[in-house]
Parts: sequence; structure tokens; C-alpha cells
Amino acid sequence: MINTVIEPGTGAIGAQNLDPFLDIEQEINRVRREKNAVILAHYYQEPEIQDIADFVGDSLDLSRKAAQTDAEMIAFCGVKFMGECAKILSPDKTVVIPDREAGCSLEDSCQPEDFAAFRAQNPDHMAITYVNCSAEVKALSDIIVTSSNAEAIIKQLPANQKIIFAPDRHLGAYLAKKTGRDILSWPGTCIVHEQFNEKELVKLTVRYPNAMIAAHPECPDSILSHADHIGSTRSILDYVTDHDAVEFIVATEQHIIHQMDKAAPHKTFIAAPGADGTCDCASCPFMAMNSLEKLYLAMVNEAPRVEVPEDLRIKALTPLQKMLDMSPAPPPQNRDAA
Repeated sequence: MINTVIEPGTGAIGAQNLDPFLDIEQEINRVRREKNAVILAHYYQEPEIQDIADFVGDSLDLSRKAAQTDAEMIAFCGVKFMGECAKILSPDKTVVIPDREAGCSLEDSCQPEDFAAFRAQNPDHMAITYVNCSAEVKALSDIIVTSSNAEAIIKQLPANQKIIFAPDRHLGAYLAKKTGRDILSWPGTCIVHEQFNEKELVKLTVRYPNAMIAAHPECPDSILSHADHIGSTRSILDYVTDHDAVEFIVATEQHIIHQMDKAAPHKTFIAAPGADGTCDCASCPFMAMNSLEKLYLAMVNEAPRVEVPEDLRIKALTPLQKMLDMSPAPPPQNRDAA
């Protein structure tokens, strides 16, 4: 795979150089002003990162929002493919990420050379690819989708069109069921959503008999079969905020609960359990690699910096643009309303 992340150069400030008494939030705000930067935080980031961000949301909506600003720098607190997506949509902006090692199990499961071979074996299939993939896999795809717009986009395709869906097999299976289409799914899974356990979920519903269950479609069907609502992170947030119920079991990465608590402090939100009955499985280890200190250093050093070769960027932009053309614009979001 092409290395799209540039490390800090000689003379960069390192963590070992930081004053232990430094007011890190104050310094982030100072650098944000000086460098005309916008800070983006995915819903799965730690609360302290969400609270300092200019925009909190889903990965693609954040990239779109950043492209609409006059910021010269985008500091994307999420994982690497999200930074790539921001660079693809905003090639003239400097894009930095706090930790270059913050990857994604779905991206890792679908390497470009393997995906290219898979496509070659199924030439009559259209490749509808989830945004959780590398720039190179995007470039090999026909249309990029998110969990919020995939169903609507697939329904716009001819009814007899065969489809490859990558890289999440659970989302692919869910879409096949919802659309009735012939979908051949890549065998990837999300390490967070894969671990939710049906038996423990049922036990939890006994403890909270009035709780509604909201689940992300990256979950296995055994979990989705119990859900009162299935949708993207934004859709889940809207559901629990608007519903009359006051207790919810949330089957997605648990840091979305921070936004739920802010939006509906009078309600109770419980993270769905793993096989051992705990909620530890609901945390993404890749998202957890970011921190305020790493964010500050990335902004100061302007690295780790995401750079996508122009030929690759153009190829990856084409299926992204197809998605944008086939999707309604999302409602405006900011850190107070998210």
C-alpha cells in the first residue's frame, strides 16, 4: 500500500519536550487560531477530544464540513482513512492526524491488491464500497457509501445489477436483506461491533426490561435481530434523543454515549456487552490511540501529515463524488449541537 502519512521531520517537538505544566487545551486553542485550523472529532473519540473539536460527527460528514470552511489546516481526530478522505476532498488544505498508527480493522482486512483480484474475478459486479477503506481501495471502487446512505444509494441502481460490497460483511448482509439485491460481500468485520454478544445482550435486557436497543449495522445479525433501531452513529444519536424512552442499550462504540449524555442528560445509556458480560469490547483501540497531547503536537509540527498522490486522489475522488451526487446533504452540525 502507498504510505500516505508523512512523519514529523528533524527538529519537530516531541512528547518528551512538553512542559508537564502546559495547559494543553489552551495551547491547542492558540495553535488553532495561529494556523487557521479546524479540529474534527469522530463520535468514537475520547470525550475530552470531542469537547475541544469544532465539529463532531461521522467521518465523511466531517470531511465535507471541513471542505466548506476557510481553514488552512484540518486536524482530524479519528483514524487514518478519515484523514485520507479529508485530503481527497480538500487537497489544498494541510491535513494532520494525531497518531499515524491509528488504523481500522475494516481497512486492514481489505488490501488493494486483494480487492483488485476480487473485482477481476467478478467483472459483472459493481463495487459499492464502505467509506472505511484505504484511498487505494476507494480508487478501485465504483461508488463509496456510508452506513447512513448505502441503502438509498443501492436502491437507485438497476434491480438486476450485481453488487460487490466491501469491506464489512455484516453491513453487506444487512443491506442485502434491506434491499433484496444480489450482494457479494467481502469478509471483513469491525473489531468493535464483531464482539457484541447475543447471550449477554439478552441478559442485559432482563435487567433493563424497558430499555430500547439501538445498533449499528456493522453488528452481526444476531445482535441486529434484537434491535429496535438500526442505523449509523448519527442515526442512533438522533433516535435515542428523540424517542420517548429513557433507557437505551447502545450497540456501537461506546464513546458516542458522551454526545448522548449531552443531548439527553435525563436518560440512561448502557453500552452493549461482550462475551464476558462487560462493556470493554465497546471501545475501539485504534480510536483510543489519539490524545490531546498528540493532537497538539500534530498541529504544531504539521505532522503526521496526510498526503495523497494526485493521480490516486483523483481516482478515489470519482466514486466519492458519485456518492455525494446520489445523497442529500447532511444537516449542519457543530460541537454544541452534535
